[in-house]
Amino acid sequence: MADTPEISREAAGTKMTAKEARAWFIREVLPLEAMLLRYLRHNWRDKSDIEDLLQDIYVRVYEAAKKETPASAKPFVFTTARNLLINRVRREHVIPIEAVADLDALDVAIDAPGPDRSAIARDDLRQLQAALDRLPPRCREVVVKRRIDGLTRREIALSMGITEDTVSAHLTDGICALADILYGDGR
Repeated sequence: MADTPEISREAAGTKMTAKEARAWFIREVLPLEAMLLRYLRHNWRDKSDIEDLLQDIYVRVYEAAKKETPASAKPFVFTTARNLLINRVRREHVIPIEAVADLDALDVAIDAPGPDRSAIARDDLRQLQAALDRLPPRCREVVVKRRIDGLTRREIALSMGITEDTVSAHLTDGICALADILYGDGR
């Protein structure tokens, strides 16, 4: 297989034709789709964006491969995905939940959502804060550090002086408790 002219011209660091890039993409990148989708679902909160993110990653990988073939497809694809997610997060205007608890205190722009949507969002945030306040302190701390501050399990474990397994247990317990409080019988 390595003797075919198409493969041999696709050596790492070389420029490919569109046909060679397409063949490389189909052979090397598309088999990674299931892993890439799991990665995106795990690392991106808005699940409706997943398909768009996947297509953006594919476009970036394909265009970059036409210019210079990566030595290894998998690390290249996942680094591209990670960088795309980082860029998307940077472009969003993220406001800490504590700051949003009282939206009236913020100087909101004229093009902000209407009063009805603002009232609903404010009420949702108050409910979330009240639900967080009902969690046991260590459990709440883990959930906030992971889901709001975006720390990894390892970073949380180090900062709290507990094991990663304990972090996972607190996170699972906390998310289940929040779901029960917000959507189940725990209201």
